[in-house]
Amino acid sequence: MNIERHSLAKELPEFKDKIHELKLSDGHFSKLFKDYHEVDNEVIRIEDGVEHSSDEYLESLKKKRLWLKDQLYSILKGAD
Repeated sequence: MNIERHSLAKELPEFKDKIHELKLSDGHFSKLFKDYHEVDNEVIRIEDGVEHSSDEYLESLKKKRLWLKDQLYSILKGAD
């Protein structure tokens, strides 16, 4: 199965340049960005059947991914 990735550049294309800039200049943003992609990759591995987990764990990962995306979006909006 081919699961769609939720990369920030794809999810928030209007912030593509700002994402790149903040990854290099803001340590907090960079950490959140790294965490977001680690969680997204884990969700994809589970949904692809590469890793196994409970439904509850998968849902908790999806909630964490959304929380991280919200945090990153708030930083991006504030950086305008």
